[in-house]
Amino acid sequence: MTTWLFDLGNSRLKCAPLHDGLPGEVIEATHNGEGFIDGWAARLPIRIDTAFVSSVASTALTATLLDTLTQHCTRISLARTQHECGGVRIAYGIPAHLGVDRFLALLAAHARARDPWLVVGVGTALTIDLLGGDGHHHGGRIAPSPTLMREALNLRAPHLPSSGGMYVDFANDTAAGLASGCEGAAIALIASSRNAAVGHVGCAPRLLLHGGGAAALLPYLDGAVHAPTLMLEGLARWARTIGDTDITLRKSHD
Repeated sequence: MTTWLFDLGNSRLKCAPLHDGLPGEVIEATHNGEGFIDGWAARLPIRIDTAFVSSVASTALTATLLDTLTQHCTRISLARTQHECGGVRIAYGIPAHLGVDRFLALLAAHARARDPWLVVGVGTALTIDLLGGDGHHHGGRIAPSPTLMREALNLRAPHLPSSGGMYVDFANDTAAGLASGCEGAAIALIASSRNAAVGHVGCAPRLLLHGGGAAALLPYLDGAVHAPTLMLEGLARWARTIGDTDITLRKSHD
């Protein structure tokens, strides 16, 4: 059977075939929030038996993706946050209030190792979640990502560039000052969260970073692990956990 994973984020779509319980070669496609920019669907197999989908994008864009997938897939299942799954128990009393991206990242981290993890997503938002080695989620933090900070400053003060510059301790030009301030804010929040985590899990947790802005922060976070496919790994874990019990959309092929 052919099974594919689809992760629709705020700026791009990532998809990959599922091989031996893990995502295979990743295909990426960009979107503008309303539609996909390139002909990414032409790179899919003509037929896919089952598609597992996660989305934090708008309802309209998610519907566009699902409409496209019905041309290829026999069965489609849309991931949702659950109170307990794959050995992970989330801290939120109302599961739907925890974004499915954070939920899947926790599943992937726990599947990697039964160690305490500080799972950090660096996308539109900066999300930080503490996961104990026993799978207990201790909650998390949400802040603007460095990219969003830059964009917000540029919106209010157009003379401040929304990109460019390198992180330094003390900058001698505006672009570097913005990069240093915004990235530095993220680095400091991650570091303080890691220190605070000791009181909850008894030790400094391992750092696991994912998302489009993760690479820029890695050099400044000792021991951090970069996991660019973490969402797809979590979706694969969710797919193995639910099996065939939660197929939400079906389409018959002639």
